[in-house]
Amino acid sequence: MIVASQIELIRGGRKLLDNASATIHPGHKVGLVGKNGCGKSTFFALVRGELAIDSGTFSLPAGWQIAGVAQETPALDCSALEYVIDGDKEFRSLEEGRIIHDSLSRKCTGQLVQAEQDDNGLLVAELHGRLDTIGAYSIRARAAELLHGLGFSDEQLGSPVRSFSGGWRMRLNLAQALLCRSDLLLLDEPTNHLDLDA
Repeated sequence: MIVASQIELIRGGRKLLDNASATIHPGHKVGLVGKNGCGKSTFFALVRGELAIDSGTFSLPAGWQIAGVAQETPALDCSALEYVIDGDKEFRSLEEGRIIHDSLSRKCTGQLVQAEQDDNGLLVAELHGRLDTIGAYSIRARAAELLHGLGFSDEQLGSPVRSFSGGWRMRLNLAQALLCRSDLLLLDEPTNHLDLDA
């Protein structure tokens, strides 16, 4: 459960939260509404562990996996399908060396490739077990299903991310977040740039 007790959050000399308390139980769906600049995104940054409160107490269960929708999408050459799969960082770190399309766009040697190169049969078996546990063998089908549900055609799955407009890129970010395993899903303005049909 997430517990905020009498928290105060000050940013830029302005109090965004003052003596605020809330308890959110597992399984609850909560909407945080307010005008622009009132601190909704700042509160999400607190939940993600990117900020500290100025006073009060804040806690969430240790080890929770948190997923969220990115606000921006870089103009990448990778396909829409691969971009969505890139959202599952654990899968990408386990599989064969692939490029992870983050802010560094670095080459990553997968743990499985390394274990095979090291001729470590026990670790190879453990990694295949982990891949099975996280649903790696169906990840492409699940990513394609999400993209189809968000209006992408079969042809668009192979199109480069850079070829899509802002609204379609936001759909890609939403699919990326929905593909991830998470205990908590944060949707910060997930409908930005989307049309009414989306």
